[in-house]
Amino acid sequence: MTELLAFLMSYETLRFIWWLFLGVLLIGFAIMDGFDLGVGALLPWVARTDDERRVLINAIGPTWEGNQVWFILGGGAIFAAYPLIYSAAFSGFFVALILVLFALILRPVGFDYRSKLPHPQWRSMWDWGLFIGGFVPALVFGVAFGNLLQGVPFYFDDSLRVHYEGGLPGLLNPFGLLAGVVSLSMLVMQGAAFLLLKTVGHLRERAHRALGVAALVFALSFAGAGLWVGFGIDGYVLTAFAGTEAASNPVAKEVVRQTGAWFANFKATPVLWLVPLLAFTGAFGAWWLAARRPGVGFIASSVAVACTILTAGIAMFPFMMPSSLEPAHSLTVWDATSSLLTLRWMFWMTVLFLPLILFYTSWVFSVLRGPVTLEQVSDSHEHY
Repeated sequence: MTELLAFLMSYETLRFIWWLFLGVLLIGFAIMDGFDLGVGALLPWVARTDDERRVLINAIGPTWEGNQVWFILGGGAIFAAYPLIYSAAFSGFFVALILVLFALILRPVGFDYRSKLPHPQWRSMWDWGLFIGGFVPALVFGVAFGNLLQGVPFYFDDSLRVHYEGGLPGLLNPFGLLAGVVSLSMLVMQGAAFLLLKTVGHLRERAHRALGVAALVFALSFAGAGLWVGFGIDGYVLTAFAGTEAASNPVAKEVVRQTGAWFANFKATPVLWLVPLLAFTGAFGAWWLAARRPGVGFIASSVAVACTILTAGIAMFPFMMPSSLEPAHSLTVWDATSSLLTLRWMFWMTVLFLPLILFYTSWVFSVLRGPVTLEQVSDSHEHY
């Protein structure tokens, strides 16, 4: 037992564990808050009347704030466990993140103010605000991941201060936009799969059609992005570094760029190819099963979401934020973390509180299970 604890508390193991923790938080955000964003993006298209739009809003209204916890936890984990990545990312992606923030601000005010007045123009304005609050973050998050795979234009000076040379136009490159389409279609698919659980009648039929379109776009764009990564983008290879137990120093290593390097981990461990395969299978399963067994369809969609994020993480490991200006300054799992003591304290806090969050979330969705109907929202003034 002592040896196992010593192994778990070693710097190398904790660095890897925190890479896993961050992946879990990103997946949790994409699955839970992802269907909120997807429903927002679908709002003007699936719902055609005011009461139908109220059904969609009330389908996610009681839980969207709780789902935001995953977003906050992800940002907090990066800030505490990966301060170098936090500083570099928030410098490089500042404009994009501000755009996401402004879009997300439209969600709470949209939920709270939409039904305050019965005027059609007033409600239509907030409906489009909720659409923007779902569409923009879903797209921008994918664009950010696309730029990570290409490398971000930053470097460290002699004082280890990060410098970023780029801007929003540079982020909106062809591959970045393709990655944005992957993310957007993936979250729209997740939102449509959730609506099949929460709606009935014509709304459910339209949600299923939207699910089919989103799943097809996701599969095609995900396959296209994979081919582009394999044959059109130079990946990063770590050739020498200070070691997995050494103090974090992002410039104490050697890195080269090679075409197809992002596939190296899959080639070294062929069983990992099952992860992207499950992403395609989950998308197809979501469309095939959702109309018959919506609960299983939602699980299949969630598997697709999780495996898409896992595919990107496995491809880049151990890199987390590659640098296109100075490849040797790229941030990796082994040289971008906080101190050993910080990782240990955060490990035990996560072990304590993450199960509580999972338990509470499961309880909330169990209590709120079942569809939202037109009769419920039209007969009640307590709904949004």
